[in-house]
Amino acid sequence: MSWLVTGGAGYIGSHVVRAFAEQGIDTVVVDDLSSGRHAFLPTGARFVQGTILDGPQLENTIERFDVHGVVHLAGFKYAGVSVSRPLHTYQQNVTGTATLLAAMAAKGVDRIVFSSSAAVYGTPDVDLVTEDTEQRPESPYGESKLVGEWLIADQGRAAGLRHTSLRYFNVVGSGTTEVFDPSPHNLFPLVFEALLEGRTPRINGDDYPTPDGTCVRDYIHVADLAAAHVVAAKRLDAGEPLEPVYNLGSGDGSSVGEIMQTVAAVTGIEFTPEIAARRPGDPARIVASGELAARDLDWKMRHTLSQMVESAWEARRAASEE
Repeated sequence: MSWLVTGGAGYIGSHVVRAFAEQGIDTVVVDDLSSGRHAFLPTGARFVQGTILDGPQLENTIERFDVHGVVHLAGFKYAGVSVSRPLHTYQQNVTGTATLLAAMAAKGVDRIVFSSSAAVYGTPDVDLVTEDTEQRPESPYGESKLVGEWLIADQGRAAGLRHTSLRYFNVVGSGTTEVFDPSPHNLFPLVFEALLEGRTPRINGDDYPTPDGTCVRDYIHVADLAAAHVVAAKRLDAGEPLEPVYNLGSGDGSSVGEIMQTVAAVTGIEFTPEIAARRPGDPARIVASGELAARDLDWKMRHTLSQMVESAWEARRAASEE
């Protein structure tokens, strides 16, 4: 028996696959490689190239590899781009999730861990986001993730599907030098690419009502995130109760200014960030409580900010040397 990991060749997904392997749990990966990379997968990982929009292939994969549970990470994950590509976003994230759930139902697979997002909250008006904070997504991406949660919960009520959805914020770092974050939209890759190209990293706005004037966000290490997925899957396997949603948050957050200072210290590259205008819609602070996940998923911040930056930098440099 095995767990199916959709999107398992991605930055986050490949860490989840490795975390399952460390616990001796068999997995099979389905990924269309639109943003994932086969090279990110550990040696010997079972891999099927395909899309979650292909129901017959999903059913065949479930049957072929004796799948009994799913970690669903596949999707279109670029919130900003989703504004200009809403139909594509909904097709990948909503239609894709519905197709996956239909394939699971057809083959009797009754448990799923869903990769959701802090984007479901939009711009919260509280200092510390909890699972009960009002969901007000502000992009097709955030909307599609919330609809995905609804689909899964509805299937739970209708068919007894056991499930939980993990909402997380800014995922950084690396658990291995074989995998780095290649996203052209995330802060760490943007800063690293600037430094590698001899450019000065940029901060968008330094006049926010925060201690240093820059935005404060949750940053969590990808290996910690992957470990929480494994615990969730194990609890579903054991028939233990789980909440429908969990925030994987730091509880305090870090500012963009702090990130820049840490990057300079870790890389040894001295720089003074350029200050640009605020980006429209950027809230001053988004930080989530991880208390519920700590209670049920052994969630904890096992890495310091310096360790997050150091591991991410090592993985990015290793990639550039290949």
